[in-house]
Amino acid sequence: MKAVVLDGYTLNPGDLSWDELKALGPCDIFDRTPPDEVLARAVDADAILTNKVVLSREIIQRLPRLKYIGVLATGTNVVDLEAARERNIPVTNVPGYATASVAQLTFALILELTFHVARHSDAVRSGDWTRSADFSFHLAPLVELSGLTLGLAGFGSIGRAVARIGAAFGMNVIATVRRPPAGDCSGARFVDLETLFRESDVLSLHCPLTPETHHLVNRERLALMKPGAILINTGRGPLIDEAALAEALNEGRLAGAGLDVLSTEPPDATNPLLRARNCVITPHIGWATRAARIRLMREVVENLRAFLNGNPRNVVN
Repeated sequence: MKAVVLDGYTLNPGDLSWDELKALGPCDIFDRTPPDEVLARAVDADAILTNKVVLSREIIQRLPRLKYIGVLATGTNVVDLEAARERNIPVTNVPGYATASVAQLTFALILELTFHVARHSDAVRSGDWTRSADFSFHLAPLVELSGLTLGLAGFGSIGRAVARIGAAFGMNVIATVRRPPAGDCSGARFVDLETLFRESDVLSLHCPLTPETHHLVNRERLALMKPGAILINTGRGPLIDEAALAEALNEGRLAGAGLDVLSTEPPDATNPLLRARNCVITPHIGWATRAARIRLMREVVENLRAFLNGNPRNVVN
């Protein structure tokens, strides 16, 4: 069975090995694949592995040999799942591999927006402390997390990990989910969506992108939030109406936002959030620690191996 990796660079920019995947059979590995080259590269593939390259209905229908699609991520919105199902092509993903890393970045963004570490470090390096008349100075309000309310939109594995960290900081945790989970909830109190937006001092998004959650954060819900609140998104960019968020930040109706994802990646230069006040943006790095990528690589191989052995796992369609 021949496998083709359409966009392997972000998973393995050179510090990991593809050897275990290659041991399963012939394999072509491309760092990146432009949309107009997908068909040519995949036409003789039995298995396709993709991270962000879109496999539309049209493309799937034009690949007669295709028997398996493996997504090099958790989210599967890049694949037309129904089109694959119609041809009995299993689509697999890798859940849970980056839980610890994404939770860590979530709090890195929270801490940056509440203590402004980078801003103060830059000021020191530029000589502001050397020239200061006082032994200490601060350039923005410094916010203590203990006692504040951490709101979580979504309470899957990442949401629960963030809840545990928030509780360790002494934060009061609230969350909204379709169905509260059994077992350890890290002291979280479950509320409706309106209460989540009204009560959160820090609101962090950890829900999947679905038609129902598209633009979950919009003008109406932003208007419910406290003026001193901050918004964090390490989930999916389209969870937020970006124009509405930029307006709220620029008008001072929200204290700050920390975003690891945007609606289009890489973003267009006209994206209003790139110039919004008090907006910290990182380039979709929450998943990309080496430890997380090692787990991802291992699970990608195991998913394909399980399919070849007749026991497919992590099938999402």
